[in-house]
Amino acid sequence: MDADRARELLSAERERIERALGRHGHQDTGRLADDEEPGDVASDLYQDELDEGFSDDLREQLAAIERAEARLAAGTYGVSIESGQPIPDERLEAVPTAERTTEEEARR
Repeated sequence: MDADRARELLSAERERIERALGRHGHQDTGRLADDEEPGDVASDLYQDELDEGFSDDLREQLAAIERAEARLAAGTYGVSIESGQPIPDERLEAVPTAERTTEEEARR
């Protein structure tokens, strides 16, 4: 894959993930709002845990982008970290952070 196209894909993924991270997170004041019932606290707690799990997933995706950017800088982007085989451009278009071929990923 062309390095410029790879940078473009990785940049778009980074922006998407950073926007999603910015949208998550409930601000807890520790007090009930005027229109909030005590039962709403459980709902808020559930939402906080759900958001935290989602944020963890997004942070893992950011780490994958950073690894892909490092491979791009090193000249090894688009090559499997497992076998050294080329990763098809079609896979990289769909999953810009792919570290392995689809066959290798399926075996994991």
